[in-house]
Amino acid sequence: MLSYTNRFHGYGSVRRAYRLGKPVRSGMATLHILRNEKVKRTKVAVVVSRKVDKSAVRRNRIRRRVYEIVRADLPRIDRPTEIVITVYSAELATLPSDQLKDLIHELFNKAEL
Repeated sequence: MLSYTNRFHGYGSVRRAYRLGKPVRSGMATLHILRNEKVKRTKVAVVVSRKVDKSAVRRNRIRRRVYEIVRADLPRIDRPTEIVITVYSAELATLPSDQLKDLIHELFNKAEL
């Protein structure tokens, strides 16, 4: 899991990242990235709506899997950035970990992180 200091706190921060951030799309997820020098550390949020899956257990599993991949890649992000990953497919819960990792890395590469 991501450390407390690398997570968003409050809904307003996520809304600002959605509004001002640059979207990078993939088939199963979207990444909104906002370079922000005002924050001291990179902040990350993973959003999985109830439309993706009705079961909270499966939504949380998707969220934890994505957070773990992002946590491993945080050191490669050079400057403070706000990142919001929105998941659109329930397939991420059962997708093999190497394919999920490739999907997240593809989003990061498109966003030039």
